[in-house]
Amino acid sequence: MGQSSSIPGSTHRPSPTNPTHHHHHRTTTPRSETYYYSMTDPDDNQFGNIGTVDDYISELPDECLASIFHFLSSGDRKNASLVSKRWLKIEGQSRHRLSLNAQSELLVQIPSLFSRFDAVTKLALRCDRRSVSLDDDALTLISLRCKNLTRLKLRACRELTDAGMAAFARNCKNLKKFSCGSCAFGVKGMNAVLDHCASLEELSVKRLRGVNDAVEAPVGPGLAASSLRTICLKELYNGPSFGPLIVGAKNLKTLKLLRCLGDWDKVLEEIGRRKNCLVEVHLERLQVTDAGLMAVSGFPDLEILHLVKTPECTNAGIVCVAEHCKLLRKLHIDGWRTNRIGNEGLISIGKHCGNLQELVLIGVNLNAVSLEAVATNCQRLERLALCGSETIGDAEISCVASKCVALKKLCIKGCPITDQGIEAFAWGCPNLVKIKVKKCRGVTSDLADWLKVRRGSLMVNLDVCEVEADGLDASASDGGAQEDGVEFPPMVMSQVSGAIAGASAAVDIPSSSNWRPSIFKSRLGLFGGRSLVACTFRRWSNGGSGSNDSS
Repeated sequence: MGQSSSIPGSTHRPSPTNPTHHHHHRTTTPRSETYYYSMTDPDDNQFGNIGTVDDYISELPDECLASIFHFLSSGDRKNASLVSKRWLKIEGQSRHRLSLNAQSELLVQIPSLFSRFDAVTKLALRCDRRSVSLDDDALTLISLRCKNLTRLKLRACRELTDAGMAAFARNCKNLKKFSCGSCAFGVKGMNAVLDHCASLEELSVKRLRGVNDAVEAPVGPGLAASSLRTICLKELYNGPSFGPLIVGAKNLKTLKLLRCLGDWDKVLEEIGRRKNCLVEVHLERLQVTDAGLMAVSGFPDLEILHLVKTPECTNAGIVCVAEHCKLLRKLHIDGWRTNRIGNEGLISIGKHCGNLQELVLIGVNLNAVSLEAVATNCQRLERLALCGSETIGDAEISCVASKCVALKKLCIKGCPITDQGIEAFAWGCPNLVKIKVKKCRGVTSDLADWLKVRRGSLMVNLDVCEVEADGLDASASDGGAQEDGVEFPPMVMSQVSGAIAGASAAVDIPSSSNWRPSIFKSRLGLFGGRSLVACTFRRWSNGGSGSNDSS
């Protein structure tokens, strides 16, 4: 950064005829002034004089400079805004994303803050759990300053009420994405957003305290009924109160229900009775049975299904899904070692789901018969994870090596396999590019080294000594559509004044809340850490499929 700008008359130019100048001269000038050079050595005169160094940056149009700023990191943008008043102004007007520490002190800073950042369309407001958050007045003032807002994320803003959310929704009707977590407003505030924001496409709700078992009115789709494409609900006491919203969202593509209390069979059955276009469904740690899976089988466009730790689901439900959802591309099953989903379900998947590209099985006990059915009939299978199964041994792994010709990425964890099973990949799976073996005590490091030599292009990741207290977990709940990555470069309030005067500051904001109601812990073990295998395989999935639909 720090390009110089020309200031006429700001420095004295040495005379080329001055006899005292027999070498190069450079004036000592401030950063904002221009450097001048003269060359008077007879041997160098053939180059002539080098005059003023042109300041091309100052000639760039504002739009071009703003475009350059978009390629900079948050810290570099801050430094760039210190170069000049012009750069400060352009940097502020070209910043569309902003993340603020949403403490109560923010209220007095809002006018000057949003006078500088007057083009913000994506805003994140996060408050530390030990602090008092902004209130309705602050959110209303923000909504008046940011009427073009298209995305809002609220974290631990516990002072916001239904009235504040209603005022915000009336002023920001162009909202397309809304995410809230650990907030205290309730059904009326949520309905206000859905009633006024007719263009809302993505909704993510996590630990919304105002929605509880005593709620009188449910959450309905409102004017967003036609626009909603993604709904993600996490850790809600009374999740089914959002049932009318889910059923009424006519064009819903993605539905994620993660660790929400309540009976979900009825909601899924209502969706199945109407025409729907659901493509992706995540069911994690829910009260759902085979009746719910049979309802899911009525989703003709279903391509992605995650079934994680739902102990009442059995082979019968999986068979029903396999027989009717012929477009299924990605299937994740965490059987939680209940042995209620196994060979029968997997044989049906292999028989009916020829488009399957990704299969993740955790805590599912199966054998070579069902694996062979999948490998033989699912010729497009590219990504496979087999974790925590007591029945997957060398014979089953050898079957994978010989039958899965399209396989590119394989993850095996916590299975009783040995070197003999892994040796099969020295010749099998010709398209294999990456193999991970974790916590398989029968596999040695010598075998891994030999396999690397045998297939030089194959990436082998072996860790037989890994210890994980949480065991195997297919949970993807913390990696939802609105939760992935850092969306906005955060700014803390202690630096807002400096940001307004000269630059925006970026620091990491602590997580919004660690609130964990005891009822969730006592019901179905609703909380559990994500394991290395689950996280790693999701990265494979995103990288291998070329999309983010497996988050």
